[in-house]
Amino acid sequence: MPRSRTVGKVGVISLGCPKNLVDTEKMLGRFFESGYTLTPNPEEADLLVVNTCGFIADAEEESRQAIREMAEIKSRHPGVRLAVTGCLAQRYGRLLKEQIPAIDLLLGTHDTPEQSRRLITPPLRRSPILAPLHKPLEGAPRVLTTRPHTAYLKIAEGCNNPCSFCIIPQLRGPFHSRPVEELVAEAQALAAGRVCELNLVSQDTSLYGRDLSPRSSLIHLLTALETIEPIQWIRLLYLYPTLVTDPLLDYIGQSGKVVPYLDIPFQHTHSAVLARMRRAERGDDIRQLVQRIRLRVPNGAIRTTFIVGFPGETEEEFQDLFGFIKEFQLDHVGVFAYSDEISSQAYTLPDKVAPEIIEERRIQIYECQQGISQQKLAACKGLTLPVLVDDAVEEPPWTHRGRTLWQAPDVDGHVKLRGEHVVVGSIVMATIIQNTAYDLMAEV
Repeated sequence: MPRSRTVGKVGVISLGCPKNLVDTEKMLGRFFESGYTLTPNPEEADLLVVNTCGFIADAEEESRQAIREMAEIKSRHPGVRLAVTGCLAQRYGRLLKEQIPAIDLLLGTHDTPEQSRRLITPPLRRSPILAPLHKPLEGAPRVLTTRPHTAYLKIAEGCNNPCSFCIIPQLRGPFHSRPVEELVAEAQALAAGRVCELNLVSQDTSLYGRDLSPRSSLIHLLTALETIEPIQWIRLLYLYPTLVTDPLLDYIGQSGKVVPYLDIPFQHTHSAVLARMRRAERGDDIRQLVQRIRLRVPNGAIRTTFIVGFPGETEEEFQDLFGFIKEFQLDHVGVFAYSDEISSQAYTLPDKVAPEIIEERRIQIYECQQGISQQKLAACKGLTLPVLVDDAVEEPPWTHRGRTLWQAPDVDGHVKLRGEHVVVGSIVMATIIQNTAYDLMAEV
């Protein structure tokens, strides 16, 4: 991308989900094209940027702590500016600046051709270094912060689902698909920079394209992305259960590049809890979906997340969930304690579950799934599998670390490798020889 002379240094902290990370990478692109440089040392920065998450209480506190730490650094360096962007800025607006006066600029999250990010608080004094933040993220070049061979591709913004526990629609606005040609152009640029794995993300990936004119679809997008020669793996994250159709499953099962990995947050399995969550599916729908996946993508891996302790969750309802996990033996399961968010509809529900019971239920599921994962990975011994090499490591006898088709970056386990002529960023064939509860060990 074009670079002018260096005019300042920017220090950035990116918090939250991969979708937020993509926004950060595009912000960095705007700074780079304006001639600014990135510094890993916040003490050297002329501008400090915290791209925040405000989804649940723990994420909010992490964001606030990061802002406070940057504000303290700013106090030691006159002239430094502090900008806060992302979900926390969108959620609290001017109140956040009142609570942390050191903030110079607040920018919200909405950024589409129809609605740019909201300038919540303009800076008190004009500062040229803040100028790139006012440019839209749409069309911005990206500066990858992931490993150079893997990248997230955000295919849509916002969410239309009315889940009662979630405030994402308030923070990110309604669902808005990005045009196919725009996504293909971004993917081509990533591929030109050595990316061979694309991880598609949005709030509702399976809804992709239905809001476009002319109407499109996720299958249409995948078909276009598969034509990009350097891209070898395409992974689907954040699929919504009701829109995981048989045609989509058949496409995944027959594709040469879309990996057999489905990330589908189920949230619960008891119909009464799902109804209180205002989810579209019910318990039988989820069970039938798992069966359809295993029929149509027999070598596929399923990742999901569940919430325990949702208001009113009885022991019977929890046991329904626990029984499902034991019966269906999913590949990857994340379990979260319910977070009572003031802005969510669930906040007003009665019969809140005691924190100690929530934690007990979370641990039960965690321990159960740990055993399931151990058994599933043990069944891989002797198999020879393609592995994308992520890193070189110094963990004798292991020299490298990577992932199989069934392991997404950052959230799943990995494969420790040993062998000669292993190159980071390449896909090698490796024979599984050992395993732990979450990781595999293999020889190349």
